[in-house]
Amino acid sequence: MIYGDRNTGILVQGATGRQGEFHIGLMNTYARQVGGKGVVAGVTPGKGGQQVHGVQVYNTVKEAMRDHDIGASVIFVPASAAGDAIMEEANAGIETIVCITEHIAVHDTMTAISYARTDGCRVIGPNCPGLLSPGEVKMGIMPAALFSRGNVGVISRSGTLTYEVVDELTRAGIGQSTVLGIGGDPVIGQTFVDVLEEFANDPQTKAVVLIGEVGGNLEEEGAKSTDLPIVSYIAGVSAPPDKRMGHAGAIVEGGEGDARSKIARLRKQGVPVASRVSEIPDMIRDLFRCHC
Repeated sequence: MIYGDRNTGILVQGATGRQGEFHIGLMNTYARQVGGKGVVAGVTPGKGGQQVHGVQVYNTVKEAMRDHDIGASVIFVPASAAGDAIMEEANAGIETIVCITEHIAVHDTMTAISYARTDGCRVIGPNCPGLLSPGEVKMGIMPAALFSRGNVGVISRSGTLTYEVVDELTRAGIGQSTVLGIGGDPVIGQTFVDVLEEFANDPQTKAVVLIGEVGGNLEEEGAKSTDLPIVSYIAGVSAPPDKRMGHAGAIVEGGEGDARSKIARLRKQGVPVASRVSEIPDMIRDLFRCHC
């Protein structure tokens, strides 16, 4: 497992909001199924003393840390406050922060992630679905019913595509070690390189599916950084140049970052690239046969 397991206590910021409350319920339902700790505390300024699904709510992160063993957090606060939320958690000593919030100002994200790094904190996201290690821990909004335990890691910039790939793998009898969405914004915390390094040190993970999209070169940098067997899928082959796509980070400019050039560079690096999501299970099986 990477970034946490069933023994990781989770804090939720924005615990009393609609999304926070809803996903605390789902995360702790999953935690009960796998015998994990799940969400042990919530934070909403001014709402200290309340409870959400039996979880105690505090006014500040440090108050929650005094009463609970917390190793990770999930942020559901509004975009205008998300940068401060990340920094508050990093300052309190939380090791892993999953930021679900989207539409955060780029300057706020840059400031918060830089601050978190100086405190040795790993930020996943923002604008991401979080992570799920089947049978261990769920941090975020991924639909747990699609997942099965196994040896294939999945890293993605796209939430919806993540679920499609996981569903294909599970239906094919291929389980996952950890599935993680890094987020689609121009500035994010953990990149493909960072997560692949974690997977390389994880004995559970034997191969990785890397799901990318148009914009930037994070996928190619990630593939170059590891010796793990990788299968990739790049969305956006039909995306027009110089147009901003759904994610703020998904923009193709000057012949760089378009799907076809990404696919060509990945294949040049020896990374097999699926043309369709449905091809991924057979490509993973081929990888295992080649590396057995």
